[in-house]
Amino acid sequence: MRIPELREAGDVTGSKALSRRAVPPTYIPMKNAIYYSLAAAYAEEKSSDCIIGGQNGDDRRLFEDTSEEFFASLQRTISASSPRLRRRGLKILRPLKDKSKSEVVALAAGMGVPLELTWSCHRFGEQHCWRCDGCKQRMEAFEGAGVEDPLLKKAESADGR
Repeated sequence: MRIPELREAGDVTGSKALSRRAVPPTYIPMKNAIYYSLAAAYAEEKSSDCIIGGQNGDDRRLFEDTSEEFFASLQRTISASSPRLRRRGLKILRPLKDKSKSEVVALAAGMGVPLELTWSCHRFGEQHCWRCDGCKQRMEAFEGAGVEDPLLKKAESADGR
């Protein structure tokens, strides 16, 4: 689902007021409240028992909406908002919440996840820019995990490096 009005604080087209505040350039106001509300609506429609999120432990240092308090409150809000989800006992699961980005990459590589299909870039385009915060964090995570990033390898071979 595309939500073009959501902008990062550091985005060229983002909010000037946000970019002046002490927030990370990748901050999007109310992002997880919005995403998980949409996921809850979908879960209700599909009669799901859970919503699974991919936030990792590194995210908690930067974003308040990845904290235990946020998700406990969100769980209560979703239950209070939907009798169907309350009856189903819908749970928000975050299996990666205590892992670093490097640990997530190592886990994914060990499970055979097709990492060449993952996306980390915060800019629009068909290829990673390798300059934004998302790309830099990706490179650090793969290096920390000791895993070769298939996308970076592809980009370097395309550049003739």
